[in-house]
Amino acid sequence: MLPIDTGISGFANIMKKLEETLECFLDYLSIERGLAQNTIISYRYDLIKYVSFLKKKKVSSFNQTNKALVNNYFVYLRGKDLEINSISRNLVAVKMFYRFLLMEGFIKEDITSLIEFPRVSKKLPHVLSPREINLLLDEANFKSKLGLRDRAVLELFYATGMRVSELIHLKINDLNMENRMLKCLGKGSKERIIPFGDKAYQSLNLYLDKVRPKLVKNPDENTLFLNSRGERLSRQGVFYLVKLYAQKSRIKKKVTPHTLRHTLATHLLENGADLRSVQEMLGHSDISTTQIYTHVSRKWVSEEYYRAFPRT
Repeated sequence: MLPIDTGISGFANIMKKLEETLECFLDYLSIERGLAQNTIISYRYDLIKYVSFLKKKKVSSFNQTNKALVNNYFVYLRGKDLEINSISRNLVAVKMFYRFLLMEGFIKEDITSLIEFPRVSKKLPHVLSPREINLLLDEANFKSKLGLRDRAVLELFYATGMRVSELIHLKINDLNMENRMLKCLGKGSKERIIPFGDKAYQSLNLYLDKVRPKLVKNPDENTLFLNSRGERLSRQGVFYLVKLYAQKSRIKKKVTPHTLRHTLATHLLENGADLRSVQEMLGHSDISTTQIYTHVSRKWVSEEYYRAFPRT
C-alpha cells in the first residue's frame, strides 16, 4: 500500500483505521467480486488519494463525510488539472467504496448515491484496416525461430481478441487443435471457449512443432508461449513484440495488443457477426461495451467511402 504521511500520532491511529477499512474493501473486490489485480491496484491508488484528502480535512471517520465533502473532493481533483475521464474514474472508485461501507455497516447512509458524475467522453478505439492487418501478419516479417513464435502470438491475438493477461497464461492443454478452439480464463475467473481460424491454426502448429520444443527448459512447463529462457512471456515482452512488428510493417498507427482485440471485434461486426456472439467471444459482461464497436464500424465505412468515392 502506498504510504500516507500520518502527522500527529493520535490522528495517525485514526488514519490507520481508515486505511484498514480501505484494505477490507480491496479484499472484497479481490475475493468476492473476483476483479483483476490491475483493477484492484487502480482502486487502491484512487482511494488512497481520497483518504489523503480526508486527512487534510481532519475527518476521522467515514461517518463524518457528507455530500458536500465529496463534491469538494471533485473540485480538489479538478484543481489537479486531471482529465475528466480520470476524475470520473476516481469518483466511481469512491462511489463503489461507499456502497461497500453501507453494505458492511461501516456507515448509516450512502452519501454518494445522489451525486451526479461528470460526463465522460467515450473515445472510439483505434483499429487496423484489413490491409494493415495483412501487412502486420505478412509471413515475410517472421524469419527467425522466435519470429515463428511471434507470428503465432499475433495471429492468435487477432483470431481470438484475447487480452494480454489471458494470452500469456494460456496452457498447452487449453488448446483443442482438432476443433480449433481454446479455453480462456478471463476477468473475474470467468471461463470462455473461443474459436480460431486457419491462419492461427497453422502458425500454432509451426510454433508447437518447430519452436517451443527448443525453448522449453523444464519438461513439466505447460505454459503455451515461452521466451528465450524457457519462461512464460511477460506482459512487457508481448507489448514490445507487437510494437516491433507494427514498426516493421510500417504501420503509422499506434498498435498494442488491445488494438488487435478492437480490430477483431470491429471486423467481425463489419462482416455480419451477431453482437451477442462478439460479446461472448470477447468476455464482455455488459453488451454496451461491445456496442461501441458498431460505432467504430460505421466510422470505418464512412472513411472508406470518402476515400474511394470519385466525385469529391
